Amino acid sequence: MTTFATGTPCWADAMFTDFEGARTFYGDVLGWTFGESSTEFGNYTQAYADGKAVAAVVPPMPGAEERSAWCLYFASDDAAATAEAIRAAGGEVVMGPMRVSEFGTMVIARDPSGVAFGVWEAGQHKGFEKVAEPGAYCWAEVYTRQPRQSDAFFAAVFPYRAQQVDDEQMDFRVFSLADGPVLGRMAMGEDFPAEVPSHLQVYFAVDDCDAAVARATAGGGQVHFGPMDTPYGRFASLTDPQGAGFAVIDVTRTAGETPKMSDVT
Repeated sequence: MTTFATGTPCWADAMFTDFEGARTFYGDVLGWTFGESSTEFGNYTQAYADGKAVAAVVPPMPGAEERSAWCLYFASDDAAATAEAIRAAGGEVVMGPMRVSEFGTMVIARDPSGVAFGVWEAGQHKGFEKVAEPGAYCWAEVYTRQPRQSDAFFAAVFPYRAQQVDDEQMDFRVFSLADGPVLGRMAMGEDFPAEVPSHLQVYFAVDDCDAAVARATAGGGQVHFGPMDTPYGRFASLTDPQGAGFAVIDVTRTAGETPKMSDVT
């Protein structure tokens, strides 16, 4: 099973009040199947694509009324040290470090602009069993109204190098590790409704973006942007029937030239 370098997205999960509804929706849209619920851990249930673990869903804890949202976890060799780095960089540690039996250690945090994310120090559970294939996690982007604060934060917490897209009309940055890009950052401008908070958007790969969007809308989801062709693939931004945002992308269908980027020093 893959071992993820520190700073690499390694897992994603979400909490849903309508647990069975979420299973049906993502099963239809992404082709997921689901394992047995772990009653010891609040009915935490792993999702699979072609038999490989790609995410998890869980019902809320009794009394919890949080809005459904996908949480992306970044790998860490030392969750406690990463939690201290988060605080030192101006972020907030919401939960943890918390040992989850023999599976690993987790932290839930927010960056200075309010972007929520997780940290995972692997034990028996290493994370995604496949990525960038249909039904699996493919990419993620931080959408923030405070790009300078988010940029400084993520570069301080994880060993990223950064590049900025050379486009005066768009403030977009890419964070990379030795093996290549791992995270994007988009500055939220006036075209984003005021009620949309800073957030982290998870992309799942599909073999046909338009067909996936059709399945999502048929299942009660909403399309917010796209489908649109880009140099990286054809994608669309969606919310599921319970309000959790995500995106789907067909990386085999590309259009246009890859934008020029400059190293950030």
